[in-house]
Amino acid sequence: MDNIYWTSFKTFFKIGAFTLGGGYAMIPIIQAEVVDRHRWVEEEEFVDLIAIAQSCPGVFAINLSVFIGYKLRRTPGALCTALGTALPSFLMILAIAICFRHFMDIPWVAAMFAGIRPAVVALIAVPTFNMARRVGINLNCCWIPIVSALLIWAMGVNPIFILLAAGVGGWLYGKFIKPTEP
Repeated sequence: MDNIYWTSFKTFFKIGAFTLGGGYAMIPIIQAEVVDRHRWVEEEEFVDLIAIAQSCPGVFAINLSVFIGYKLRRTPGALCTALGTALPSFLMILAIAICFRHFMDIPWVAAMFAGIRPAVVALIAVPTFNMARRVGINLNCCWIPIVSALLIWAMGVNPIFILLAAGVGGWLYGKFIKPTEP
């Protein structure tokens, strides 16, 4: 049997190395590895971990990997998964920083980076819509992120207040409005 520390490090290193677009673009790959392939967490728990990772300060992908690693083997597991997630990005950014100043004026390089942007948007949007469908979020709830974004952007409301209001609203909804299941 493979060492869980090495397996979790390799898994998250692969995720970190081959995912463009940041943490949200990693969600379907992390789900495929952690939920479907290795069965380290259940799908419902994975959705909860995503929600917690989003609400914590710091890098989303690192937060998510830390939670999964901690579930596997407490602090040593969290260190393995966090290092596995962060190391590829660190090495790539280091290499780019060393080499980029030589290539930044080449038109095809600029065009390549401009072409990657729409793909990154799709990589983020597709898993977001899929997760929303799985957990029962429908068009009736779309006003929440729209109003939140408008409050932050147009009125300058601090995102912390949006998160607090969402938490209180969710608690009130669950406590008083949502019907309880038998």
